[in-house]
Amino acid sequence: MMEYCLPVRVYIEDTDAGGIVYYVNYLKFMERARTEMLRSLGFDKAGANPGSTQFVVVAAQIDYRKPARLDDQLQVTAEVQELRGASLEFRQRVLRDGEVLCAGQIRIACVEGDSLRPARIDNAMRRALTEH
Repeated sequence: MMEYCLPVRVYIEDTDAGGIVYYVNYLKFMERARTEMLRSLGFDKAGANPGSTQFVVVAAQIDYRKPARLDDQLQVTAEVQELRGASLEFRQRVLRDGEVLCAGQIRIACVEGDSLRPARIDNAMRRALTEH
């Protein structure tokens, strides 16, 4: 499956007092990349309707290598590594000029909107992800 890439600029709100990106914001950048990847495949309202399925993070393994700083232009990638019945595993990276600053493995579960019980990933989405 192909790697999706989202450009992200680091703003003051993303940084600590020293102008370095606060660690949790890398997870926010990764969330945006996953969301935009799905939007690019035609799934822009996933989880927006009551009773529909939605995606929740169930596991995250993050490796922080180098800091990003105020005003950096970053590239945030998302690539599906494993597609199962009710879950997806993404390989994600945050890069600056091709250098990996942060890397992660994120597991996402598909759940029913009302009960939060596991639900199978929609066939149309499954097809789009495998053809991507």
